[in-house]
Amino acid sequence: MSIETFLIIFPLKYVIMYLVAINLIGFLAMLIDKQKAKRGTWRIPEKTLFILTALGGGIGTIAGMYLFRHKTKKLKFVVGFPVILITEIAFVIFWIMEGK
Repeated sequence: MSIETFLIIFPLKYVIMYLVAINLIGFLAMLIDKQKAKRGTWRIPEKTLFILTALGGGIGTIAGMYLFRHKTKKLKFVVGFPVILITEIAFVIFWIMEGK
């Protein structure tokens, strides 16, 4: 699908609204999981945090990780979240450049 077709189906304002929302959800998920970790109660599964990142919430989850100092000692998060985000950015750049 070309970028033009994508933007006809999903106007840019909705794409931006989605990205803001998913990043806010990722950020809040990191905050909630940190609070639950402090209390020793039920936690958000790590898989869920990675899914939020993969759905476009990388900026939010990474910001939450460092702001709340949560999961920063776990290599799979410190490396995994940025790798997912960088891969998604590279994919979008490649997709846009292919269309030109």
